[in-house]
Amino acid sequence: MTQFAFRPFVVALVGLVLAACQTPPGLETGRPGPAAAQDDAARPAHGPFVSAANPLAVEAGLAVLARGGSAVDAAVAVQAVLGLVEPQSSGLGGGAFLMVYDAGTREVTAYDGRETAPAAATPELFHEDGAPMPFFDAVLSGRSTGAPGAVAALAMAQAAHGTLPWNQLFGDAERLARDGFVVSPRLAGMIALTRGQARTRWAEAYFTKPDGSRYVAGDVLRNPAYAQTVAALADQGIEALRRGPVAEAIVEAVQAGPNPGALTLEDLGGYRPIARDALCRPFRIYVVCVPPPPSSGVAVLQLLAMAETPGAASVLAEGETSAAAWTRFAQLQRLMYADRDRYVGDPAFVGVPVAGLLDPDYVAQRAALAPGLTGAAVAGTPPGGVFRSADATTEAAGTSHFVVVDAAGNAVSMTTTVESIFGSGRMAAGFFLNNQLTDFAFTPTRPDGGPAANAVAPGKRPRSSMAPVIILDRDGRLVGALGSPGGPSILAYNAKALIGTLVWDLPVQAAFDLPNLVAKGPGFGADTARFGPTLEAGLAERGIRLSPNTSENSGLHGGLWRDGRWDGGADDRREGVARTQ
Repeated sequence: MTQFAFRPFVVALVGLVLAACQTPPGLETGRPGPAAAQDDAARPAHGPFVSAANPLAVEAGLAVLARGGSAVDAAVAVQAVLGLVEPQSSGLGGGAFLMVYDAGTREVTAYDGRETAPAAATPELFHEDGAPMPFFDAVLSGRSTGAPGAVAALAMAQAAHGTLPWNQLFGDAERLARDGFVVSPRLAGMIALTRGQARTRWAEAYFTKPDGSRYVAGDVLRNPAYAQTVAALADQGIEALRRGPVAEAIVEAVQAGPNPGALTLEDLGGYRPIARDALCRPFRIYVVCVPPPPSSGVAVLQLLAMAETPGAASVLAEGETSAAAWTRFAQLQRLMYADRDRYVGDPAFVGVPVAGLLDPDYVAQRAALAPGLTGAAVAGTPPGGVFRSADATTEAAGTSHFVVVDAAGNAVSMTTTVESIFGSGRMAAGFFLNNQLTDFAFTPTRPDGGPAANAVAPGKRPRSSMAPVIILDRDGRLVGALGSPGGPSILAYNAKALIGTLVWDLPVQAAFDLPNLVAKGPGFGADTARFGPTLEAGLAERGIRLSPNTSENSGLHGGLWRDGRWDGGADDRREGVARTQ
């Protein structure tokens, strides 16, 4: 298994980089001090701690931890319940990236459970009559579904980091599916949608009551097929999704009309998750770790590196009430997104210049462009970068994030998705199937024939904005973990949370609840109502005119270890909670 370890020479390098950094004091009294475990070596971060988008999933995770389970054990239970009670966001038919911190070795491993394109896929997967299909026609088609990887990644991680038997991790999900769970207001809102995935024949059958009406908030929804599936998973492990009745049901749903897909039993049986080296870089007195490509975690690290350059750092230090600070944050985002869209893809198929994107000289050059940036940024040319076609991938809304920490201090930070709301809208064995392949570029080449980094290819993983975060101190001890859904806006949401907590020293909940500002391309998407008239006017004076964000809103979950306890948060835009008991 490949892992990232804080070996002595790495610690020494990080120490040298951070020696000149100083943490500015809180901008006002009453704020927590810096989130740093290094001041109290006798009390390293430890659980139980779970933060997730649904209270039933949090309860399932805490129950596993109470039985002596590890963070990864609990993550299996959390995902199994989320796939039932929050099916619009993630599930057994989706994919994920999970970061695992091992407190004993102080190692971080990134598990890549991103879906893969079937063997029959071509670069023109989403073309009809020589032109790209309308996006939502592609989403609803069988062509949009890749071989799912979330459960496979969890199984790989649990084999390495679990303490309880695998078959003891699905009890809550099976019980809730069999006996029923109360439909939450957010799920009810998705069920009530009048078109798209919520109105496919599969969704109609699942979400319609015997009297012909749709389920609403407060109703009890049962899913006996899901109960049977998780029971099979408990008994057979990941093989239940690779062959046999569940796998056959997946293929049948994908190959059904209209616009059937080409996913086969061989594609399902051949899927394998990947354990990768975590991508870790120093930021202030911390070390921030994310998954490497095809995750876009490198883009978050690039923004943080730009934020540490002297000009940007001095402006951002003005705090969350400063229009100048928010403006600089937006300018850095534009630079980040331009590079991400140009260069990030599946490293098994394209060269991704990770080192070049994080090269200090290149970072400084990019950051220097921010003050004069008044429109969309142009991608730079990082060392080692092969100039590829600008990407126009559309990423839809249907993702969740959760964090788990166990009593030994091991941690999981996992972003998990079916891609769009209810994925493709197709169901098999009680769960929705992903439409993850629509994360590929629909147009694989630029006009001169040059390739797009994110073009479709057989067995390829589409680029992802998912970027779960683990935060360490300079000695490799756990400080915190966080992440968010949000399609392409995930990068902005995670960066906002990191700056809010680690630069502005806000409590985690306050940082999560800050207004969102997404600067990708020429416009600015935002929680317009949350900025307030004074700050909005200050932004307008600097050329930032806010419009409602068109991508999925944030669902930040996580926490920081502060003063010997968890400072946890659950985004108030979702229905989640953060709990230690």
